[in-house]
Amino acid sequence: MLKPETYEELATYLEQEGRFVFLFTADWCPDCQFLYPFLPDLEADNPSFTFVQVDRDGFMPLAQKWNIFGIPSLIVVENGREIGRLVNKLRKTKEEINNFLAGLQ
Repeated sequence: MLKPETYEELATYLEQEGRFVFLFTADWCPDCQFLYPFLPDLEADNPSFTFVQVDRDGFMPLAQKWNIFGIPSLIVVENGREIGRLVNKLRKTKEEINNFLAGLQ
């Protein structure tokens, strides 16, 4: 799981070819804490995606620009273009995220 610390670093992922899952989280968020234990399984189950965990509070202007007002939320980008989003404030299960990503294949 990639964890960018600067906007410049995050921008490099948007400029690369490939499929990236931007997972917006915050450490204070209980629903984010719920999904942290199965993040390695999600990556293993979805090898065609590169996962990027984005601290929503550290990248608030980007979160606002992308309309991320509930976390955890996912934005999927392929070759710099958004192809899917699972954005809401509800808790997400491993099965729900895997089904969402499978629908983008």
